[in-house]
Amino acid sequence: MENWTMGLWQACVVQEEVGMQCKDFESFLGLPAELRISRVLMFVSNGLGFLGLLVSGFGLDCLRIGETQRDVKKRLLILGGILFWTAGVTALVPVSWVAHVTVQEFWDERIPEIVPRWEFGEALFIGWFAGFSLLLGGCLLNWAACGTQAPLASGHYAVAETQPHHLHLEMKTTHLKL
Repeated sequence: MENWTMGLWQACVVQEEVGMQCKDFESFLGLPAELRISRVLMFVSNGLGFLGLLVSGFGLDCLRIGETQRDVKKRLLILGGILFWTAGVTALVPVSWVAHVTVQEFWDERIPEIVPRWEFGEALFIGWFAGFSLLLGGCLLNWAACGTQAPLASGHYAVAETQPHHLHLEMKTTHLKL
């Protein structure tokens, strides 16, 4: 029995006797349009995710840089969440597109039976998981930045109103003198 899988970077065949054998695609321009566009979108997704990580990192309260500018930190967190969300969408679009094309070609009756049928590979499921994780992370980051009032960073304490102790001591000393 053979399973044929095709990803963005290589095509593989899994055989019971031999194991897995993969061959890299030789030319970018020789690929079908959905694979070319999917590769570009995955690069964009990786870049947006990395940029979102950097931007949201500078917006964290535990970072002492710009600790007096809480509004700027909140905006950085929101921007980081938007970047994560966009990275998730740009990861899910190519993964789902390749899955759709794979299903369409698998059930295509015009293809003869002797031609191997492509199936889902492991990377497809990892791509879906990563895309949904980026979406969830972006939503949680925006919810945390917009929905709650964050406490001051560690090392900062609010000053409480105190009554001067010397007033109490002065009253005791005046009672002793009388």
